[in-house]
Order: sequence, then C-alpha cells, then structure tokens
Amino acid sequence: MIVIVDYGLGNLRSVQKGFARVGYEAEISDDPRKLETADGVVLPGVGAFGDCYAGLADRGLVEPVKAAALSGRPFLGICVGLQLLFDGSEESPDSPGLGLIPGRVVRFADARETGLKVPHMGWNKLIPAPGRDNPLLKEVGPEPYTYFVHSYYAQPEDDTVILARCEYGKSFAAMVGRGNLFAVQFHPEKSQADGLLILKAFGELASNGAKV
Repeated sequence: MIVIVDYGLGNLRSVQKGFARVGYEAEISDDPRKLETADGVVLPGVGAFGDCYAGLADRGLVEPVKAAALSGRPFLGICVGLQLLFDGSEESPDSPGLGLIPGRVVRFADARETGLKVPHMGWNKLIPAPGRDNPLLKEVGPEPYTYFVHSYYAQPEDDTVILARCEYGKSFAAMVGRGNLFAVQFHPEKSQADGLLILKAFGELASNGAKV
C-alpha cells in the first residue's frame, strides 16, 4: 500500500486520484504506524514551508517521515514536499526542514531583475540529468513537460542529487533523488500523461517491495 502523508496541508485527494488512474491504491493517513508498514510513502505539500513543517510536527509525524525516507522503501516528495527534505527555506527562516538532503530553499529573483513573474506557474520542460539513473522517468518521452506552481526552489549542496532540471530565468532543480528517496518540484498529479507516468513508475517501485 502507498501511504500519502496527511498533515493538514497539500493536494491529497488529487494525488490519490492520480495513483488510482494508473492502477495503484493509495491511502491518505496521519497515522505514524501506517508509515512504518507502507510499501511507499508520498509527502505532498501546498502552502508555506513553515506551515507545512508545523503541520508535520503538530501530528507527531516529523520523525516517522524521516524514518520512512531512510527505510529503503520508495519515498516521493511533491512540491513543498520536496522542499521540506532540505535543511530550511528562505520562505520561513525560523522553521527547520527535515534535513534529509543538505541544502536550502531560496526564492526566485524578483521580476524586476528577470522579467519573469513569480511564482513560476504553468507548464515547463524537464531536462533530465545526463548519466543519472532515474526510474521515475523511464517511460516518459525525451522532452517531458510538467506543471509547476512555486516561488521557491531547492539549492542542494551536492549537485549529484539533481535528477532533472528546469529553466526559469535560471536552471533549477526540478527533481532530486538519492537511493529510494525521490522528490519533484512540479505536480505530477496535474501534469497529464507525463505526470501520470511518473506516478505509475513510483507505484511500480512500491509494489515490487524491494529496497531501491
């Protein structure tokens, strides 16, 4: 079973429906015990970084989410769920992150500098990192397009965790990953065919029951 972490914020139902469309059942839960036995765990997120972390903390989910991410079972962060994996964010300077991937989350430059609106909202092309094994993109085409809504992006300390980039005034990390841990800045559940293929690939990893 795939478990979608419920911490009071996030597009939970749309993620659940996305998995259902590709043939995988996903349960929405805030029960830490469910995370211990899940075949795969999904951490979605919508809203401010600090509010999302507080939602996890208020429900006693910080340590269970960390344990799930370090368990070797497939783990997927979506949007703010990607950002929470890092040490912290400019959006909420007083809030810690989960600290699973070294680095911080920063804001896009003001439109007066780049001529581009913030937030970055709409469709954009993923640029897979050359030479990186990325099972989540195994079925998508050579130029996958996905849907973004965000004003902040992650800056990993180690570029080798970047699985795909995107261009919006500058190149930024659109997908990160290490071992069993994957995260995407875009919304696969809103990204039509390519997004559903990414959810399908994650579902396959979870259903295999093997550590990545």
